[in-house]
Amino acid sequence: MAKTKMHLGFDFSYTHMGGRWRMPGSWAGRRFPDVEMFEDVARLAERGCLDMIFSGDGTGVPDTWRGSRDAAIEWGMNWPRQDLNPIMVAMSRVTRHIGYGLTYSSTFMHPYYTARLMNSLDHVTNGRIAMNLVTSTRKSDAANFGFDELMEHGARYDRMEEFVDVCRLLWDSAEPDAMLWDAASGRVGDPAKIHDVHHQGRFFKVSGPLNTPPSPQGRPVLIQAGGSPRGVRASAYVADHVFGADMALPLQVKQRAALDEALRAQGRDPSGVGILWQTPIVVAETAREAEAQRDRLLTAVPDEAVGVYLSYNSGYDFATLPARFTLAELHAEIVAQNASPVGFVHELALELGAESEITREEFFEHGRRVATSWNTTIAGTAASLADHLEEAFEATGSRGGFMLGHIVSMPGDLAAIVELLVPELQRRGRLRTAYRGRTLRENLADS
Repeated sequence: MAKTKMHLGFDFSYTHMGGRWRMPGSWAGRRFPDVEMFEDVARLAERGCLDMIFSGDGTGVPDTWRGSRDAAIEWGMNWPRQDLNPIMVAMSRVTRHIGYGLTYSSTFMHPYYTARLMNSLDHVTNGRIAMNLVTSTRKSDAANFGFDELMEHGARYDRMEEFVDVCRLLWDSAEPDAMLWDAASGRVGDPAKIHDVHHQGRFFKVSGPLNTPPSPQGRPVLIQAGGSPRGVRASAYVADHVFGADMALPLQVKQRAALDEALRAQGRDPSGVGILWQTPIVVAETAREAEAQRDRLLTAVPDEAVGVYLSYNSGYDFATLPARFTLAELHAEIVAQNASPVGFVHELALELGAESEITREEFFEHGRRVATSWNTTIAGTAASLADHLEEAFEATGSRGGFMLGHIVSMPGDLAAIVELLVPELQRRGRLRTAYRGRTLRENLADS
């Protein structure tokens, strides 16, 4: 009996940040944003029959640590970045099959501009574009777009759902056969197949139609990563596929069940919506080689850079830590400042005990494993990693697959995925040996 096949993406969001750019074999002779490096990565990923190359994004520069951007800039923490739209266009021109996933914020962007952009990119890539929608959670991003404060959590998801409603209306405003290009008569399009859009809602007032030809995929593929109860409901409403966090397997099983319930409540078939679980991996010929490569992450950045990362993600300045403290005291301080009550400190308290006393140095040593993704990076041989992926795939319903990434060095670790892990998964009948679809949407539906 044929096995259900996994879908694999490659997330290159952080391959040049957090010290990874200087790891042995990484970015050799190149500097971000060298377009030829990204073209090489695209060719390599397509050789491995991966579904998609993906990038998360954000516009703000971390400034929570000491109330300054300086350390983030000095150590390359979530900086530098740029809009990868033109780079992905370049990557698409040297490949024929692999798809491309871009990230935009529905909290700040306008649906007409975004729908038009994604339609245009779908044409340039011949139907291989996906849009990952995020509800931005950082004040520095909000400030870039003129907001004094972040929108309330639930309202951000309300805005996302209306944003997608408008995009869908605009993408559907031209029927698939609206274009004529009839040289004999001179007729370009059929007016009867172009439809008005008049939307007036809580967040947007938009008139259409789009002035573009219909998208090769009908609509670009939509990806969303909501993990909270409200986020899961939003994913069920907007997403073709979900981007899942790299959390423990029991939590992934729980999220899959919650998503299935939310999809059924929307009248959607859960079997058609996959989750691509974020999975940082390092693969090598031997377990010892893989573990040694993963351990290089612990040398990537100094303590100050670890502090930048932890502070930015918690919304609390860890530069103010005393020499000794309990995690309960720190958690109470974080809550009092309206920073994030969950995250690293909460998880560390669960691991060590909330009343445990810890030194500043010990805190940052634990934080280093989080800031570099060492703690979630799975290192091993192709066989052991394939075992892990198969277990997680089956436990979460054999729908979707994995977003591999957060590698130590690029392109070497991606080459190891393609040369070692991919053949092992193909041998087990878990991964395609050739692309069968014409578009990204078709390839993601092929199991």
